[in-house]
Amino acid sequence: MNPLLVRNVQLPVSDAVHHASDTAVDILIEKGEFQRIGPNLEAPPGCVVEDGGGAMALPGLVEAHTHLDKTLWGMPWYRNEVGPNLTDRIDNERRWRAATGHDARAQSLALARAFLAAGTTRLRTHVDIDTDAGLRHLHGVLATREALAAQMQMQIVAFPQSGVLGRPGTEALLDEALRSGADILGGLDPCAIEGDPVRALDTLFSLAQRHGCPLDLHLHEPGSMGAYSLDLILQRTAALGMRGMVTVSHAFCLGDIAENERDALLRRMADLDVVIVTTAPPSRPVPPVAACRAAGVRVVGGNDGIRDTWTPYGSPDMLERAMLIGLRNNFRRDDEIAVALDCVTHAAAAACGFGRYGLARGDRADLVLVNAQTVAEAVVARPVRQLVVSAGRIVARNGVPA
Repeated sequence: MNPLLVRNVQLPVSDAVHHASDTAVDILIEKGEFQRIGPNLEAPPGCVVEDGGGAMALPGLVEAHTHLDKTLWGMPWYRNEVGPNLTDRIDNERRWRAATGHDARAQSLALARAFLAAGTTRLRTHVDIDTDAGLRHLHGVLATREALAAQMQMQIVAFPQSGVLGRPGTEALLDEALRSGADILGGLDPCAIEGDPVRALDTLFSLAQRHGCPLDLHLHEPGSMGAYSLDLILQRTAALGMRGMVTVSHAFCLGDIAENERDALLRRMADLDVVIVTTAPPSRPVPPVAACRAAGVRVVGGNDGIRDTWTPYGSPDMLERAMLIGLRNNFRRDDEIAVALDCVTHAAAAACGFGRYGLARGDRADLVLVNAQTVAEAVVARPVRQLVVSAGRIVARNGVPA
């Protein structure tokens, strides 16, 4: 791979409002990592030179929670007539996929490429594992990960969308999925879906410990029910020495319980380095990002499902998701909007365990150029990605895969 020199770009400076720097710099990339950043760099022999045109350089964007296997991205419009409950959506999806033979490989590849075109170079995706589909969806997403290995870092969560306890054989399938290439174990709603929270969490934590893998648990449960499940999750995290290995996605309960109860849970989460992933939906209470961060809890962003049988909404644009996080949390100041961007850049990379992340020498060379003067403008205006570089390779120009 030839060296790449990206000339004439602005770096966000590390002040409160993250303006672009006044001095244009060049970025030299060799062997897939950043080698030098500074003005007027000399191009080594055989180097490919790109003119950044004064654009702002951001690190590659990070998606911390999506479902590549479910998406209908690029397919004909799906007429959504599903009922209002979580179980309605789960059952409807299972029937639809069985009837249509949904191709998780083709669809996950289409959406992953769209993510790349919009600047996402690292991604965590949940993949359904159940007794109807077995590991079919996992194998499809594993094929996508292999096809894009040179362009995108992808983590795969083995996710029991229908629960573990109510469908005998699911635990064995999850065990097989983790042995077959899944990186993380998923779970959901110990009370509302599983019905026996103690047994469900014992099963999931035991399986995670057996594989030495992290846990990423969907917690949709509201109010006191969700707080009870979260308490059980934190108890097990502490007792089993799994600090830094547990993520709680959604955690809606943290948005609709009393502040003193919420803050007590946040203190425990901070002590155990339990991460929150938020999609910042408008229809549910959400964990308040500012309060969580003030307590020392990492909050990162994800889309959840994109254009699937659950929802017609969503897009593979993490600047849009950052904007939605900012909007849902009433972030108006430039420094607040910079926090929303952090939820899909540095904080997300650290929370997911993606190493060598950033815009410094030795970091993996993931780079996104946008026409913006400040980070806040990049989030709110969401300009077309002028150039996307992943691991030192140009993978997209002007929103189109290269």
